[in-house]
Amino acid sequence: MPWPDNMTLVDAVIAFTVAEGLAMVAWRLAAGAGPALPDIATNLLPGLCLMLALRSAAGTSATDGPSMAPWLAAAGMAHAVDVWRRWPARRPAAGPTPQ
Repeated sequence: MPWPDNMTLVDAVIAFTVAEGLAMVAWRLAAGAGPALPDIATNLLPGLCLMLALRSAAGTSATDGPSMAPWLAAAGMAHAVDVWRRWPARRPAAGPTPQ
């Protein structure tokens, strides 16, 4: 049995990531448990964008598909949003309240 080519593997990982996201959303909506919907999106989106950038870069010419630069930019922005959402909020130091 021949080993699948690299793009077939990338396509399989993309499909698995989308299926994972849909399953997590379905679980959240049905059971009310698990990560919140925005957390699911910001967790999966950067990796998905990077895989789509790899997929775009695999073309043999510039006309084979979109450039990878927009996918890389989207991955960076999605990662920044994920980090921003997870960063703990600065809370005022405990002490006497002013009167």
